[in-house]
Amino acid sequence: MTEEMTLLSANDEEIALVNEVGTEEPVPENESEYEGVIGLDVWTMIFTFCNLLLLFYFARKFLFKPVKKMIDSRQKEIDDLYDDAGKAKTEAEEFRAEYEVKLENATAESEEIMRRAVRNAQLKEEEILKQARDEAAKTLQRAEEQIDKERKQAMEDIKNDVSDVAIDIAKAVLDREITAKEHHALIDGFIEKLGE
Repeated sequence: MTEEMTLLSANDEEIALVNEVGTEEPVPENESEYEGVIGLDVWTMIFTFCNLLLLFYFARKFLFKPVKKMIDSRQKEIDDLYDDAGKAKTEAEEFRAEYEVKLENATAESEEIMRRAVRNAQLKEEEILKQARDEAAKTLQRAEEQIDKERKQAMEDIKNDVSDVAIDIAKAVLDREITAKEHHALIDGFIEKLGE
């Protein structure tokens, strides 16, 4: 401290304060003089209390309420943001779950489509092979029928040619006329010999 205060007593009635410089200041002797400096005055207390109430009222009206209102609105905005974020997260999880279900369904559906396509291709292949076999069998049967028909026709043609040749030979050899019945008998015998 720059100033040191000491209390000196010269006698019981005189009390003085001495500072560092050494000057003396007289101290009041009764308490009423102290009340003015430190004392408790009722009107001052009432005035100070009223000032405190007014200060509190105005601070509450113009400072605390707007600040509280601002803090409450900001807290509401923050709560709304948290609620919106929670809703967005919930919706995202729902969409994700829906997407996974749809993906699983799409995978199962694609596998089913592939199985059906393979089964249809196998059925189509079998049908085409059956048609090809049927066509080949029909063609073979027609060819056999045609061959059989042509063989019969060739046999008839050979029979007729041979019979004509045989008749001409027989006429020349026998110089006589053969009846139709004899003619057919000779031809049949000749064909049998050729077939063996």
